Amino acid sequence: MKKLILCCALLCWVQLSLALTPYVHGSRLAAADLATQLTQVEKKLQAEGFTLVGRHTPKGMPQYGSVVVTDPAMLEAIRGIGGSAVIASGIRVGVQSDGAVSYMNPDYWYRAYLRGKFTSAQSAVKSVQTRLSKALGEGAGFGGDVPEGDLSNYRYMFGMERFDSANSELKSHASFEDALKTVQDNLSRGLGGTSRVYEVIMLDQKIAVMGVALNDPKDGEGYWVNKVGPEHIAGLPYELYIVGNKVYAPFARYRIALAWPALGMGQFMGISHIPEAIRGTLAGVAGAH
Repeated sequence: MKKLILCCALLCWVQLSLALTPYVHGSRLAAADLATQLTQVEKKLQAEGFTLVGRHTPKGMPQYGSVVVTDPAMLEAIRGIGGSAVIASGIRVGVQSDGAVSYMNPDYWYRAYLRGKFTSAQSAVKSVQTRLSKALGEGAGFGGDVPEGDLSNYRYMFGMERFDSANSELKSHASFEDALKTVQDNLSRGLGGTSRVYEVIMLDQKIAVMGVALNDPKDGEGYWVNKVGPEHIAGLPYELYIVGNKVYAPFARYRIALAWPALGMGQFMGISHIPEAIRGTLAGVAGAH
């Protein structure tokens, strides 16, 4: 019996040790206004070879912002994989006005977004992870945890969406060029209270991704993120991506759960209308209506 208990305990320990958190705490910044702190973070990241592509200050969240960068080697790995892997192009760092810094855990997010192709990009992923910690510091992971083996096919619970669920597709166009122009034009005019935070376009592969700010005061980020945990600011912005002639966005019951994996069911039910609201907004951007 003692051996059985020991084996069970060891198995639980191994499973726990293989669990990953979505975010990592960085070193705290000195007191300053948020814009100054975001600039400090941008400079630290650029010094480590990252390329700045966007800055996000969500409406209704004046104490929070995020910086989005790309990495040349990571982009090459994504280009080699192609297709939906383009969604993984943006590397997100969160900043709070109290000086707290956090960043997406590459091991967690790339396993989720690259799925079965993760191993082909693993050297680039490790480089990103190493240089993020050098630029920003490496503290404890936080935000909940998911076993690493579950991330490639992640869903919050039985019956809910995965990365490639059918309702992630928003609109088909005649061509990649038509899809890209439609999305760019609609974001430029702020359709549905949206705006573009960043974009990465790989014309040779006919794939692209846009980080989208969701600014509507009733069901935008300032409403639902404040309910589920603004300290996960490195989970923003939301992505919309194009593969060939089709426009996609991960359905929010997947995307929000991936960014907030420790979310309680009560909290999730408190924003139960948000997944369809986000889909409706992004479908409009995609040209579906």
